[in-house]
Amino acid sequence: MKLLGAYKSLRGEVLSYWVRPTTADVGIRAFGKNRNDLLSEVTVGMQMILLAGKQDINALTRKVARWEASHNGDSDILVVKWLDEVLYRAEVHGEFLLDCQPMMRSGLIESQVSYVSKDDVQLEVEIKAVTTHEFVFKEVGKGEVISSIWPEVPSFEGPGWYCDIVFDI
Repeated sequence: MKLLGAYKSLRGEVLSYWVRPTTADVGIRAFGKNRNDLLSEVTVGMQMILLAGKQDINALTRKVARWEASHNGDSDILVVKWLDEVLYRAEVHGEFLLDCQPMMRSGLIESQVSYVSKDDVQLEVEIKAVTTHEFVFKEVGKGEVISSIWPEVPSFEGPGWYCDIVFDI
């Protein structure tokens, strides 16, 4: 997997997700070594869109839990349901996800998560919905190139996985 322009995550790792332009909403393009890695990148990227400015979220006390989402059928819808679950947990239970280690299986995503109280973070924007508009979650073959039309988002050469997703804000 070859990336141009990765940056550091809250965990201190090199990330591979970028906020990408859309006409009215906000989107992400993410890359991962495999589909579980990609799902983690997309999930954390979505959460980072919500945060206002720079915050020392590493200083916050984290809790851990196991979250899941299920859907019989299309795996793309399963990914959308997982992201909806993450937003739901913040809105209804006040649990703001910071990190996750998801495992995607047929019809099920199970994940070990770390989260903080939503009251302990400052949010800048609210995602109203995870959309399927321009949605892509797919494997990229060795030597296959996913070009970027956005200057702030690098191109990607497989092998690996990539995702494009748009959120309604």
